[in-house]
Amino acid sequence: MFHRSAVIFAALVLTVSPDTTVAQPASTTDAYRAQAMAELERLNAEAPIVGKARNIILFIGDGMGVTTLTAARIHQGQRQGVDGESFVTAMDRLPNTALVKTYSHDGQVSDSAPTATAMLTGVKTRNGVIGIGPEAAENDCAASKSHRLPSLFELAQGQGLATGVVSTARITHATPAASYAHTPQRDWEADGDLSADARKQGCIDVVRQMIEGEVGSRLDVILGGGRAFFLPASASDPEYADRKGKRTDKRDLTAEWQNRNPRGAYVWSSQSFAKVDLRSTSRLLGLFEPDHMQYEADRAKDVGGEPSLAEMTRAAITMLGSRDKGYVLLVEGGRIDHAHHAGNARRALEDTIALDEAVKAALEMTNRQDTLVLVTADHSHTMSISGYPSRGNPILGTAAFGGQAVKAKDGKGYTTLGYAGGPGAVTETPRPDPLQVDTTALDYKQQSLVPLNSETHAGDDVLARASGPMAHLVKGTIEQNTLYYVMRQALALPVGR
Repeated sequence: MFHRSAVIFAALVLTVSPDTTVAQPASTTDAYRAQAMAELERLNAEAPIVGKARNIILFIGDGMGVTTLTAARIHQGQRQGVDGESFVTAMDRLPNTALVKTYSHDGQVSDSAPTATAMLTGVKTRNGVIGIGPEAAENDCAASKSHRLPSLFELAQGQGLATGVVSTARITHATPAASYAHTPQRDWEADGDLSADARKQGCIDVVRQMIEGEVGSRLDVILGGGRAFFLPASASDPEYADRKGKRTDKRDLTAEWQNRNPRGAYVWSSQSFAKVDLRSTSRLLGLFEPDHMQYEADRAKDVGGEPSLAEMTRAAITMLGSRDKGYVLLVEGGRIDHAHHAGNARRALEDTIALDEAVKAALEMTNRQDTLVLVTADHSHTMSISGYPSRGNPILGTAAFGGQAVKAKDGKGYTTLGYAGGPGAVTETPRPDPLQVDTTALDYKQQSLVPLNSETHAGDDVLARASGPMAHLVKGTIEQNTLYYVMRQALALPVGR
């Protein structure tokens, strides 16, 4: 029998704001029972919200698999000096959860182009392809023209909703591009990237599709990286004088965007971003880096200054929320994926935490009764958590139990986090001992099994978590393209093609 006071205390600490964690982790039988009963009470209190959503905010953590979520949760708590294992993130507080199958039309393991296409068009397609059905092969410009897929953003704009795209990657990268572009090759971001045949057949680059396209030209908010893809090769970057644009057609598409949007604002630094009147500006284009934006862990050192993902999310919601009919907003934590590819767990976890802070901001700024918030990943990575470390052991550290290092058969230590393959693979003998270095250092690359220049995506299921209208449909194990239909139903759009 456990004490009622314990139940009350656990209920208090488990039902407050999403960023609040258990100050003192459960340490007795009664405390664990009280903790679970409080959670059960919260689960019983959750009631589905059935009805039309005014707004949809889709958060995509690129490469944010379940292992990444778990490790980032522990790191987030430990960074704050509390129990990481029982820490509660903003994403953890979303009441509805499903496992999502991430395979593509032709791949057991997907890249970000078909996975984003699945979520934003309702159709699984081929690796490397954006906004085009599986009937067209990768790089086949001619065939792609007959198999273009309308995105959720196109349908939303057709209903008069405002739309916005925010990413820490290039805004022309696979995930954000899936909201407005159609291309049989995700790498055709600037005009010089297209093959000669593709040009002859009338395909155009992703940036032009943003500036000139039916959907891209109507986006109200565009915030991310990729400035060089908008600028001619003769132009110097405004932040880095030694860097040039990538366009071979001599066009400055930032200037063209401004000409098309005389009441809009183009910004490239945190200072100019902070000066924008979000409620009176008609449209906003922010390009904060020539390439991808900085990792969250490096952002403070940026020359021109960059807003955080949470700051960009707040700006987008402020601006879109002032419109009459509601909005659809895509927010991508794009650099989680890049850090994993580099075999660098710490930067991946820091960017996952940055996405969680953006989710927290969105939950604070919106009404659960009229806004569907959906948080998911496009695919996972091969990072694992292993080694039987003690509770409270630093998640970025070497495996240890009871203060004693856990050693491998070669008598050396190993990190709790590791990768199946990647640039951290050990090719020399004897193996370097992680006990002799600082594995929590920002640039440390976790040891991996297979030597690769870039760690790879993984094919396991990812999580989708949701709150708001129709969030109760996010349950069980579902196909990735089903998420599109959940969002479409939430907007009360006809469920058809």
